[in-house]
Amino acid sequence: MESFSPDEYRHEGNAISLLNYHFVFIPKRRKKVLIGAIAERLQQVICEVCIENRWKIVAMEIMPDHVHLFLNVKPTDNPSQIMNRIKGRASHHLRREFPELLKLPTLWTPSYFVSTAGNISTKNVIEYIAHQKD
Repeated sequence: MESFSPDEYRHEGNAISLLNYHFVFIPKRRKKVLIGAIAERLQQVICEVCIENRWKIVAMEIMPDHVHLFLNVKPTDNPSQIMNRIKGRASHHLRREFPELLKLPTLWTPSYFVSTAGNISTKNVIEYIAHQKD
């Protein structure tokens, strides 16, 4: 993985941004299937998708029944698009390479958790905006 600071502003054409998303997503029925070779392959697939889309992985942890993924993304990418690409590619490869995953009706639940994070708090932004006319 490329080394960078998660507080580093991203310069993309006509935008300067700092968009960090924390995602949590789970296998169908919260089955504990993300172990061993499956977890290793999932990590590879996530890294490939992130490289292709120029998303930077700040942190990633694959647990047996869920995944935490903290990404720095471009301002043109939205969370649902990010999840669709990662979960779609992962499901395609993992279910093809690990037939035991075909026992699940789908690999992932359609839902996910997402939260934003930056290098300043919401309170700081509110105070900054409130003091613009001072």
